[in-house]
Amino acid sequence: MKTLKFKLYQHKANRYLKRSINAAGVIYNHCIALHKRYYRMWGKHLNCAKLQSHIAKVRKRNSFWQLVGSQAVQDICQRIEKAYQLFFSHNKKGVRPPGFKKVRKYKSFTLKQAGYKFLGGNRIKIGSRVYQFCQSRQIEGTVKTLTIKRTPLGELFLVVVVDNCAEPEFQVKTGKIAGFDFGLKTFLTYSDGTKSESPQFLKQSLNAIKKASRHHSKKLKGSANREQSWKNLVRKYEDISNSRRDWFWKLAHELTDKFDVLCFETLNLRGMQRLWGRKISDLAFGEFLQILQWVAKKKHKQLVYIDRCYPSSKTCSSCGHLLESLDLSVREWRCPFCQSVNGRDENAAKNIQIVGASTIKLGDVRQSETAIAV
Repeated sequence: MKTLKFKLYQHKANRYLKRSINAAGVIYNHCIALHKRYYRMWGKHLNCAKLQSHIAKVRKRNSFWQLVGSQAVQDICQRIEKAYQLFFSHNKKGVRPPGFKKVRKYKSFTLKQAGYKFLGGNRIKIGSRVYQFCQSRQIEGTVKTLTIKRTPLGELFLVVVVDNCAEPEFQVKTGKIAGFDFGLKTFLTYSDGTKSESPQFLKQSLNAIKKASRHHSKKLKGSANREQSWKNLVRKYEDISNSRRDWFWKLAHELTDKFDVLCFETLNLRGMQRLWGRKISDLAFGEFLQILQWVAKKKHKQLVYIDRCYPSSKTCSSCGHLLESLDLSVREWRCPFCQSVNGRDENAAKNIQIVGASTIKLGDVRQSETAIAV
């Protein structure tokens, strides 16, 4: 499976797609209301098949709902069903049931086998209308789904999922294993002593965001100026997100070109978020690991995750001596057994490499599953 994303050219015909997304939002909220009402009346969960059958009947009598294809409506019901099943199985971990969404902020709808047709070049037919998109790459393989997605700024994108696409074979092997330790001051510390400093894009743009937010709060509600100031604020957040993602992709390619096996420690992102808040959001460790996993799979490199309970910082990488306690403010310590001086992050990265290397074989290039505790 491979996901491709293309931007639709700005055109007055795009308003029909935006109306379809609004209709999908109305159908979504109607399904959520039916689920809640059914539970109040019968004390049971509404079956997905029954919901789809009911929505199909109501849709025939509502012309606005018919702006969304039947398969897109089925996909909405299926996604709600998955959200409820996730809530039933993980509600003790804090997972909440799906709720209502503002139609204005509803993002997308998905078409599967029907409702669209690629006409060649950069033209696509959705429903009865033809649209043009910025084709940055060729679409190779069998198209499985097509998602029309709307950003907060009102821009439209095509998200295409293809299967059976020819993947290039990467035969270059470096034969190197490395351990990596995430940090708040240094984004990534390598086991060989190299460090990667995070640009902290949110921190750099914080003053501009505060200024834009103040301008937005002073505008009259419902006015055109308030709408414009809101778009300006959203655009600044998108610039931060795009810059961070671009840096992550470049760093992921750099690491996979240099090493064959990359060892990381499992992260408790929810606990870190409670402790350090906005800084963790700015560093975005989880997003980086997702991008790195995709790049490693494409290049036939391996990711290894060790248990987060392993005391990588308190264990001496030279002799294996384990300290009883180590305060977070201590950035360097001397081993009382072998007298070696250990930097906190460098020592942790070396221990992560040692533990990760002991669990795999160098010639094995299988893709490990990402293990991020939330």
